[in-house]
Amino acid sequence: MSRIGKKPVPVPAGVKVNIGASRIAIEGPLGKLEWDHRPEIMYTYDESAKELKVARNGDSRLARALHGLGRAMVNNMVTGVTKGYEKKLEIVGVGYLAAVQKGVLQLRVGFANEVHLTIPQGLTVTCPDQTHILIKGTDKQLVGQFAADARAVRNPEPYKGKGVRYEGEMVRRKAGKAVTK
Repeated sequence: MSRIGKKPVPVPAGVKVNIGASRIAIEGPLGKLEWDHRPEIMYTYDESAKELKVARNGDSRLARALHGLGRAMVNNMVTGVTKGYEKKLEIVGVGYLAAVQKGVLQLRVGFANEVHLTIPQGLTVTCPDQTHILIKGTDKQLVGQFAADARAVRNPEPYKGKGVRYEGEMVRRKAGKAVTK
């Protein structure tokens, strides 16, 4: 039995759970999320205890692998519609800056042209100042993927530390070639 999979997911007040044949819909104060689940895993919602329980149909290798995953996905959905998720990025480098205009994140990070990233529907991207980016949303995967895409435009380099990084990320610095002399 999966240790993560057998823990019930607590459902806070104000969150509606709808379990279909192959789809789970969770609606809360911040929005609505839906997920198509696999038939190897069964979901039951206990209205009185306000818990969502996850069980598997059999002991096959695939069912065992999906048990903990299914519980984690549903827990992330419940957290997303109640609290939401956010990622913070910072830009380090002379002349490097970011701006948001009409659903597009514009990054000036040392290339000849600006890099434009279209913001996916369901995300809120803001720039409190020119060197910080704040990404908020209800879908954990979507928030993390867009933050990773923005960081991948210019990864922090190890010699001067210039580039786009997560807030608080430590970049391992290397000594330059002048050290050998």
